[in-house]
Amino acid sequence: MTSAISNVQGSDSAGNAVEPVTETVLVTTHGTTSIADIVIAKIAGLATREIAGVYRVGGRGAAGTFGSIRQKIPGGGSGLTAGVAVEVGARQSAVDLDIVVEYGVEIGELTKAIRRNVISAIERMTTLEVTEVNIVVHDVHLPQGDTDEPADSRVE
Repeated sequence: MTSAISNVQGSDSAGNAVEPVTETVLVTTHGTTSIADIVIAKIAGLATREIAGVYRVGGRGAAGTFGSIRQKIPGGGSGLTAGVAVEVGARQSAVDLDIVVEYGVEIGELTKAIRRNVISAIERMTTLEVTEVNIVVHDVHLPQGDTDEPADSRVE
């Protein structure tokens, strides 16, 4: 979604004409603006959490537990980026999300809404084109409590 603003004709040191340089919002004749991966990850994490039906961003098990502990350690990092991985280029970005959904939510519609919101937020705030948003649903949160302990066996 990076939009061209104008073309600038230049010349090399010998005075020969060179290809026009396309100016964008992030690359101009006055300098460049770089956006760190953490910025895109935070935007994506917040945009994902805004969607009803997302119980948690981040996986289960050791990774989820480690993320919870890391948030409590001073300087341990933000929980906003847990479960979010990004690649950021000069004009494009790609996002990978790990989520846990609420029980009863239609997962296809949920992931469409997440993609729409993440793409919209990143493109609006950064002007970077989002090439893809990949989502892995790791688990379903049950309303009565989510335990991984096996239920009592019906047979002896």
